[in-house]
Amino acid sequence: MPKINVYLPDDLAEAVREAGVPVSAVCQRALEQAVRRMTAIRAAVLGDVDADSLAARLPNFTRRAVTALSLAAGDAAAGPNVTTGHLLRGVIAEGANLALRILATMEIDPAGLAAAPVPAEPGGGDGLRFSTAAGNALDLAVSEATAMGHNYVGCEHLLIGLAGEPDGGAGRALREAGAQPKAVRQAVTAALAGYTHLRAAAAAPGAAPANLPAAVRAELQPLVRRIERLEGLIRP
Repeated sequence: MPKINVYLPDDLAEAVREAGVPVSAVCQRALEQAVRRMTAIRAAVLGDVDADSLAARLPNFTRRAVTALSLAAGDAAAGPNVTTGHLLRGVIAEGANLALRILATMEIDPAGLAAAPVPAEPGGGDGLRFSTAAGNALDLAVSEATAMGHNYVGCEHLLIGLAGEPDGGAGRALREAGAQPKAVRQAVTAALAGYTHLRAAAAAPGAAPANLPAAVRAELQPLVRRIERLEGLIRP
C-alpha cells in the first residue's frame, strides 16, 4: 500500500500524540471525502444548470453562495470554463453577502476587483465546467467551513478559498489588493465571533442588547441579520 507523509506543526503533532489520535485512519477518511468533493465539483456541467439544480447538488451551500456560483456560470457562459475570476465576480455580483463586508473592512473595493479582466485558466472539459483552480478554490472553501465548525458554506468561505488558491487569477488579484488568506480568515472569524458575543450578551440573565455600546451594536447588526438568515437556511 502506498505511503504518504503528512507534516504537522509541532504543537499539533504533540497534541495528536498525547490524544492517541489514529492519524492514518483520520487522514484516509479526510482524503476520501476530499476526493469525492473534488470529483463532484469537476464533473459538474454548468451550462444548463439553474440555481435550484445547483442548490440540490450543493446542499451545504447557502442560497447566497449558490447564487454567486450561478452568476459565475452565467458570466462564463461563452466558455471554455468557469474560472476563479468568474467565481469572484459572482460573489461580488450577488451584492449582499458577508464576503463583501469583509472586503470593506479590509478597505478593498469590490468594484475594482470585478472590473479587472478575467484571466484564462486551464482545466474543465466538455461543456461548461470549473477550471482546475476554481475547483481547488471551492474545495478550500468547504475545508475552511469544516475547520471552523460550520455546517454551511457561505460566500465568506468562498472568499477565503479564492484568496488561498495559489494558481488562479482571483487569488492573485485578492492578494495584490491586500486580501491575504490569513487576514481574510481572521476577518471572517472575528465577524462571526462578534455576532456570537452579541447573542451571548443579549441572552445573559439581566442583560439586554441596549446595555451594549451603541457603536458596537451598530457595527454588528448587519452581521446579526446575515447569520440569522443563514441559520434559517440551514435548519432542516
